[in-house]
Amino acid sequence: MRVLEIGPDKFPTTLQDISHRPGIEWDVLGLEPDPQLQIVATSEYEYPIPEASYDMVVAANVLEHVRKPWIWMRELSRIVRPGGYVVTVNPVSWPYHEAPIDCWRVFPEGMQALLDDAGLETVVNRFESHEAIRSRNDTPGRSITAYGWKHQLVDRLLGWIGYPQERAYDLITVARRPV
Repeated sequence: MRVLEIGPDKFPTTLQDISHRPGIEWDVLGLEPDPQLQIVATSEYEYPIPEASYDMVVAANVLEHVRKPWIWMRELSRIVRPGGYVVTVNPVSWPYHEAPIDCWRVFPEGMQALLDDAGLETVVNRFESHEAIRSRNDTPGRSITAYGWKHQLVDRLLGWIGYPQERAYDLITVARRPV
């Protein structure tokens, strides 16, 4: 299996660390030259990769930094093989964060439009939080881990009396290129 990960968070990437399986060839693509990258993008929307080269293209916490996600999604569709998968995880409720830009928060209907435009079939397109529910009233926001211990303590105490608790929400999408 050939996997392309776009936008590494570190080397080896977090996704590589949790995906140790024999037989996976894992390439990493970035925008800026780095000796640890296998591929450097020609531009935000053009990758020097032949069509249908990968079984899976993965991008976690990338879409919000793409100026024109409709063009970007078409490029992901181009480089995944027919029958292959495009997997994205995108923060929805996380606050603005430049790296170097922050452009979009996409909900399921918006992602469906991007997938349709790119000719991809939806397998999973879900808005959810993977954080534990801490009170009866949770609300989309930052992860509790983004705060210091004092904030976490006060938050926990307020949660016991029913005060709404923030949880980070993401859009998890798995799409398939038709055969």
